Amino acid sequence: MHPIVSRLRHQPVTWALALAGALIGGVLAADLPKEDVTRVREVVQQQLRAFATDDAGKAFALADPAIRSKFDSAEHFMAMVRAHYPMVHRPASVMFLKPESDGTMAFQRVRMTDSAGSAWLVTYLLQRQQDKAWRISACLVVPDTPRLST
Repeated sequence: MHPIVSRLRHQPVTWALALAGALIGGVLAADLPKEDVTRVREVVQQQLRAFATDDAGKAFALADPAIRSKFDSAEHFMAMVRAHYPMVHRPASVMFLKPESDGTMAFQRVRMTDSAGSAWLVTYLLQRQQDKAWRISACLVVPDTPRLST
């Protein structure tokens, strides 16, 4: 296993704890301005389209610099997504929920089903860059249950 993939396999726990703390603490309770809601959603949609067409360069470009620095190339990034996030790589269905933000980072939750019909709740953490663009800095995937989706 590639050492980067090995390290990333343990990050969902860290991101889950950060996400839970942020949501419980109300840090990200603010609504995004409409234009940012659109921009955040577009970034995730663009990356999903890039995965669907195996456009590793485009998918990689939508990740923030910290994520990109962990991979040798866009192809290694795409290989990790294929191996560890098949429900994100090729979702059968996608439904965006309302994003939340603190102004510099946003959480975009997305309900997905995979090709086998299993339901997933995918939470994207996006960071606002210095140029005001949003880039994906993390993706946490958990099995979806009615309690998680509301």
